[in-house]
Amino acid sequence: MSTPTTATDAETAAAPVVAVVGRPNVGKSTLVNRILGRREAVVQDVPGVTRDRVAYDALWNGRRFTLVDTGGWEPDAKGLQAMVSAQAERAVVTADVVLFVVDGRTGATETDLVVARTLRRSKRPVVLAVTKVDDERLEADTAALWSLGLGEPHPVSGLHGRGSGDLLDAVLANLPDAPADTDEEGGPRRVALVGRPNVGKSSLLNRLTGEDRSVVDAVAGTTIDPVDSLVELGGAVWRFVDTAGLRRRVNQASGMEYYASLRTAAAIEAAEVAVVLLDAADRLSEQDQRVIAEVVSAGRALVLAFNKWDLVDEDRRYRLAKEIDRELLRIPWAIRLNVSARTGRSVEKLAGSIERALSSWEHRVPTAALNQFITAVVQATPHPVRGGRAPRVLFATQPSVKPPRFVLFTTGPLDASYVRFIERRLREQFGFEGSPVHITVRPRKKPS
Repeated sequence: MSTPTTATDAETAAAPVVAVVGRPNVGKSTLVNRILGRREAVVQDVPGVTRDRVAYDALWNGRRFTLVDTGGWEPDAKGLQAMVSAQAERAVVTADVVLFVVDGRTGATETDLVVARTLRRSKRPVVLAVTKVDDERLEADTAALWSLGLGEPHPVSGLHGRGSGDLLDAVLANLPDAPADTDEEGGPRRVALVGRPNVGKSSLLNRLTGEDRSVVDAVAGTTIDPVDSLVELGGAVWRFVDTAGLRRRVNQASGMEYYASLRTAAAIEAAEVAVVLLDAADRLSEQDQRVIAEVVSAGRALVLAFNKWDLVDEDRRYRLAKEIDRELLRIPWAIRLNVSARTGRSVEKLAGSIERALSSWEHRVPTAALNQFITAVVQATPHPVRGGRAPRVLFATQPSVKPPRFVLFTTGPLDASYVRFIERRLREQFGFEGSPVHITVRPRKKPS
């Protein structure tokens, strides 16, 4: 039996799908982490942490499948919890196997009985997992759960891993045939939707997918786990990742907000381009600046989408233009787009902006053309004299892309302002719209 491994991703049509469902706080996400072999799903000792359908690619005993973690399922819930429950119901409809999780310490509740009746009507294979059975003393009590009519109860401890192997064997026995696991790379380009809470990231994802893929609520911070979806836009398929709103720096967050921040940071690192959503109807804040800085620091292509444009009047447009000139002075190269997730305004233009940003992110300048350009720039505007002489640029090269990185070999250190000048001229000549550009200076060593 192999050790479980995982590659975090969205639902894939090639692999069979296992949906993990149950009422709130029965240990679904803890069990998901145990199956994956790492702390992937956000876990906290309060009910209702998971809200969206969150999918992970998992491998057990040579079989590959997609594991979908869901929020707490409460059939008679109201408000936000009703939307969370709806996500769980959708997960059941699209699953090949349902892993129904019941708390072994409390036994079957009225909610569990209602959910069990729904699962029996779904005509999907169901595997019953009884969690929090940490020792043999609680194992005898699980026999009472045969009464749910879902077959054999499988006692398991998500925290300690007890019984997880037998549980996964039962899941695999109900899976349809899966393709062999491969290490091939490729597939849709990855786009991270990031921004501070309540700027409309989940609403935009729902608009792009044409379904309620993410839970949306007026309360800020509804999304906690990254939510992946395949989106067809502009004639291509993209993998969009809806992330939790970043309120503060990771080292200042706590509890589920801390782990949500880690997931968001990981989603940015895994993406190729980030679409930072900004509330056009509200002033640019320090939080917005922090989100943008995190994307730039990660070296990802960048598109700024000003959402809620349908709420912007002439006066706000004037003030927003002033804020952009003042607050976004360091990233004039970012591609900007005005959209409305609510009305669909200009959402279809997002694909073109993303493609332009990615093209810049992957652009390589031939060495000969680069050095001809650098020579002309330095001759036209030499570096200021420092210590009686002006440092010169001897040679330039571009060692890598994604993002474009340039190295300047010089006779001495260059002023930071002069390096920024060269970057501006590089952008004027070669573009790089929507992509950060990194320039490293390597002064020639003096002979000892």
